[in-house]
Amino acid sequence: MNTHQLGHSDLVVSDLCLGTMTFGTQTSEPDAHHQMDTALAAGINFFDTAEMYPVNPVSAETVGNSETIVGNWLTQSGKRDQVVIATKITGANGGFVRDGQGITPEAIAQAIDGSLTRLKTDCIDLYQFHWPNRGSYHFRQIWDYDPSNQNRAETQDNMIAVLETLKSLRAAGKIRHFGLSNESAWGTSEWLRLARMSDAPTPVSVQNEYSLLCRIYDGDLGELSVNENVGLLAFSPLAAGLLTGKYQDGGIPEGSRRSYVENLGGRWGERALAAVAAYQKIADTHGIDVVHMALAWCCTRSFMGSAIFGATTQAQLEHIIAGKDVVLSDEVLADINAAHREHPMPY
Repeated sequence: MNTHQLGHSDLVVSDLCLGTMTFGTQTSEPDAHHQMDTALAAGINFFDTAEMYPVNPVSAETVGNSETIVGNWLTQSGKRDQVVIATKITGANGGFVRDGQGITPEAIAQAIDGSLTRLKTDCIDLYQFHWPNRGSYHFRQIWDYDPSNQNRAETQDNMIAVLETLKSLRAAGKIRHFGLSNESAWGTSEWLRLARMSDAPTPVSVQNEYSLLCRIYDGDLGELSVNENVGLLAFSPLAAGLLTGKYQDGGIPEGSRRSYVENLGGRWGERALAAVAAYQKIADTHGIDVVHMALAWCCTRSFMGSAIFGATTQAQLEHIIAGKDVVLSDEVLADINAAHREHPMPY
């Protein structure tokens, strides 16, 4: 498993990151601990969680349980110094957490102590903002996205206040670095600009959706990532399971994400199935497992910080790990580019 620096931080992370959003619902605590042991043994040293996890479903009763499960493993394994831990403050999109309060200095002060307690650690390596207060075009909201109701002055005032809080948290040793999630190019550039003006932590990463089926990041954000050295943490690199091929015949395997969210958060549809078929054909032609191809392709991108995958079961994790060192040939990459032109925005 290759490792590299994440953005302009001093964090050294693996190309693949273990996502924990099912820990506590679909994945039991013993199974989750087994996954973390297995991932670390395979060279995956980067684990991502959030205060609102687990999902499938998100509920008031389970908020914070994924962090607790990770924290229990950190304590029981004694391997805190071997892993990079990322978590997120929820923000205005998470109604079960602080009644949907946005990201403010007051919310951060409450959230950070809760995450530290649940994770049973003194310091969070990467502290991320799950959703921008002003809203987002991610999760299929791009079709109706309208930024005309944004208040630039209010947004910037909030950013400045929040950055001062992050500066204090860094000085207190509670966080090492700061990252964004579900962000835009303008939002990321403003966080960078305002942070540099006040000597506050600058964002070292952006956690946005990215896969063979979802390539919005390729444009302005990709350019920003490369020039500002802000790494993409790609979530849903297997397109919520679509790229495994398990949904191609219209089935809904027991325990799969479609058994909880039938339309896969707006991803499911005929155009997506056609695109998956095209990528499956490429994988078959070149004798590559399509899951391994999808993840290896993510790792080729110049702006990639790490690709965050989730594994509901140990078998799924072992399948992914089996392809951790796959390298794609120029011929495979050319075929992928051709398929992308034929299926540019499947959902």
